[in-house]
Amino acid sequence: MKRRVHVFYSGRVQGVGFRLTAEETAKECGVSGWVKNLRDGRVELIAEADEDVLERFLVAVRNGPMRKFIAEVQLSWGHATEAFDEFEIRYY
Repeated sequence: MKRRVHVFYSGRVQGVGFRLTAEETAKECGVSGWVKNLRDGRVELIAEADEDVLERFLVAVRNGPMRKFIAEVQLSWGHATEAFDEFEIRYY
C-alpha cells in the first residue's frame, strides 16, 4: 500500500549536500516526492512509495553520510496522493 511521509530534519542540514543525498537515495529506492531547505534552517521532505520502501528510504537517509548533521527528525505518515512522478529538489 502506498503511503506518504512528511519529514522535517533539523541540525546542520543545510549547506552539506543533504538535499542532493536525499534525492539520490530516493531515486535508488524508487521513491517520489521532493526535498527543500526551509528559511529556519531545517530541511523538509515529502516522499511517497510503498510503506516498506519508505521505511528503507528513511533509514538510508538517517544512517547515510548525512547522519552526523541530523540532530532531530520529526515525521508524520499519511495517505499517498500519487501527485509525484519523480523525486526532485525544490527551492524555497
